[in-house]
Amino acid sequence: MVTVRPAAENDVPEIFRLLELYAGTGIVLRRSQDDIRFFLGNFVVAEFDGKVCGCGAMRDFGGNLLEVRSLVVDPACQGKGVGRAIVEAMISGLKLRRPEWRLFTLTLQDKFFKRLGFSEVDRHMFPEKIWSDCSKCPKHSCCDEIAMLLESKGKQE
Repeated sequence: MVTVRPAAENDVPEIFRLLELYAGTGIVLRRSQDDIRFFLGNFVVAEFDGKVCGCGAMRDFGGNLLEVRSLVVDPACQGKGVGRAIVEAMISGLKLRRPEWRLFTLTLQDKFFKRLGFSEVDRHMFPEKIWSDCSKCPKHSCCDEIAMLLESKGKQE
């Protein structure tokens, strides 16, 4: 069974290991352990059979705009609902804390996010992201990622 919890200081090396598995292929941006530690409050980790097997972070850009980022699952745990559990935990947390929000991601896994209720949108809807992260990305001039968005329905959530 998959459980998702807030990341703790002792998870930093495992989060780093998981991100490094995918950073070399350009799926996620490379992050140092110091950077992970600094933004640890943004991270959740997923455990399967008591072992950390996935992680994700949610960045708050302000104005009720948030991003799913650094979402990775250990290859040995793929297909077990780990990624879904991470994103659903993030969404559940938002629903509890905010009446209104917009959650986006830039991804190569658009079908995965569509199954979770996200819709494809124009990436230029998120200039905050483009100026903060995309300008540093090696794929900046030839980005192949798809922008996906999930919005709250307001106070009735």
